[in-house]
Amino acid sequence: MFANLSDRITASFKQVRGKGRLSEADIDATVSEIRRALLEADVALPVVRQFTANVRQQAKEAVASQALNPGQQLIKIVNDELVEILGGAARDLHLAKNPPTVIMLAGLQGAGKTTLAGKLGRWLREQGHTPLLVASDLQRPNAVNQLQIVGERAGVPVWAPEPGNGVGDPVQVARTGLAHAQDKQYSAVVVDTAGRLGVDTEMMQQAIDIRDAVDPHEILFVLDAMIGQDAVHTAEAFRDGVGFTGVVLSKLDGDARGGAALSVATVTGQPVLFASTGEKVTDFERFHADRMASRILDMGDVLTLIEQAERAFDADEAEELAGKLAGDGDFTLQDFLAQLQQLRKMGSMKKMLGMLPGMGQMREQLESFDEREVDRVEAIVRSMTPAERTNPKILNGSRRQRIARGSGTTVTEINALMDRFDKAKTMMRQMARNGGPGGMGGVPGMGGLPGGGKKSKGRMAPPPQQRKTKKGKSGNPAKRAQQEREAAQRGAEKPGSAFGLGEPERAPDTGVDELEVPAGLERFLGR
Repeated sequence: MFANLSDRITASFKQVRGKGRLSEADIDATVSEIRRALLEADVALPVVRQFTANVRQQAKEAVASQALNPGQQLIKIVNDELVEILGGAARDLHLAKNPPTVIMLAGLQGAGKTTLAGKLGRWLREQGHTPLLVASDLQRPNAVNQLQIVGERAGVPVWAPEPGNGVGDPVQVARTGLAHAQDKQYSAVVVDTAGRLGVDTEMMQQAIDIRDAVDPHEILFVLDAMIGQDAVHTAEAFRDGVGFTGVVLSKLDGDARGGAALSVATVTGQPVLFASTGEKVTDFERFHADRMASRILDMGDVLTLIEQAERAFDADEAEELAGKLAGDGDFTLQDFLAQLQQLRKMGSMKKMLGMLPGMGQMREQLESFDEREVDRVEAIVRSMTPAERTNPKILNGSRRQRIARGSGTTVTEINALMDRFDKAKTMMRQMARNGGPGGMGGVPGMGGLPGGGKKSKGRMAPPPQQRKTKKGKSGNPAKRAQQEREAAQRGAEKPGSAFGLGEPERAPDTGVDELEVPAGLERFLGR
């Protein structure tokens, strides 16, 4: 969502990076560029004025104090102000001293309240609570059924005594849902309420009645981050009508300009507590203003990435893997497959890669990332026998042909995967011994991003310096056979289609071991 804003702001810093001193003209030019970027991102005008005024004043004070690195000082000032307008320090949910904690969701229709109720319920369950979802949206068609489906996916029970579709009293459902939670000793209750296509008196009154009936500890306003400045006006109307204690940003993975997300905390005075970043029940996270500001300034969000990894990775398996990479054992394709599956538990690999620092400079390659290539890699490894995964050296020509048929790929793609796997294993062992990677040049041995390339094919043609001219075949039968064998094994030297970075040439259907050569020449071919 913040891609364009991030590009504009980081570009504005280019003229001040590396300068020993900053003049007031440098500061004014940078602040003016940031101001235009914020306005084009649909940030509220009062917020933009306050932001730019604070940045300009602090930057001029830094120049007057003759800071050692004024360029970095300016970036720090912008980062601190971004954190401020995004809501400052994150706070936790207000929990009841005597359970259950009641959380009421409010917002317009289409903002994603029902789906978010399931996501919040799942998040509460992961935090050690026993949540209950209450279906008090009886107005929207199939809202009750949708909440039941979402609750089932999230593993959270749903209280739905009324069928909905205009039938039933939503206030009574909320009241009986709270009573049921108290009786069954649930520790948290999430009340899903009805929305409308716009703010109206009937909608406000129903939300007020539900609020008075259950006396919630938190009222979360679900804000669609894609509807621009109108979202801020709606938030103000809810604040003045029903009142709310926190904001949840939904559809933060969209392609809108993101102005509402940057404006709502400052305009309403209430913090953003959570963010919904996708359609799955797992695409839900705490909102941290400092981490979001870091993403906007292309400094990454490594802390969130680590938290997701801690949830997805098994500690014992991770320790065993670290030992193998350090040389205590052999890192096999079976280990590689297990790590690939755990990576996929973390969610979209494109999203994870986007959290790394400096990825804004690779935005085009990241956008063209084809996650289907990961499926192809997994299919290749799964088509191998346990012995082949443990000892890839036994993969001769006929075995590779069998794996290619089983995985729906080509021998060239398998050659590419094996070559990259060997290089990656070597590089990761070096990293394990040296204490970590020395730069951000991509995954070692993987040749950049897996799946990157043209959107039409999910692959990218190799650069000119990597293209090799095709040599003529030798007239010597033994030498020609040797050339063909080397060509089959050298397929991995081209940017490999196994990770989507090259358009592979089709390998010949005949395996190397089946080539017919004159008698007595087998020893030259290593048979």
